[in-house]
Amino acid sequence: MLERDIEKKIVEHVKKLGGTAEKFTSPQRRAVPDRLVTLPGGRIIFVELKAEGKGTTEAQSRDHDRRRALGCDVRVINSLEGVYAFP
Repeated sequence: MLERDIEKKIVEHVKKLGGTAEKFTSPQRRAVPDRLVTLPGGRIIFVELKAEGKGTTEAQSRDHDRRRALGCDVRVINSLEGVYAFP
């Protein structure tokens, strides 16, 4: 399954959970997660989406580690199973 298909599914899934899955970009930083998910109760999760079975790049992994060190919840989803197991 392609990344764009997984991305479409996570957006639909998050909406069903009552949340939003906004596209996340940063003009000054590369390799940021693809989506900023906000769920009821104020829960915020950064989500990196990949094609089925694919992993993150080295730069993405560094960015995720930096955010996790700050206490952020960062997830990588690369399958339909990952979409439906979210959050």
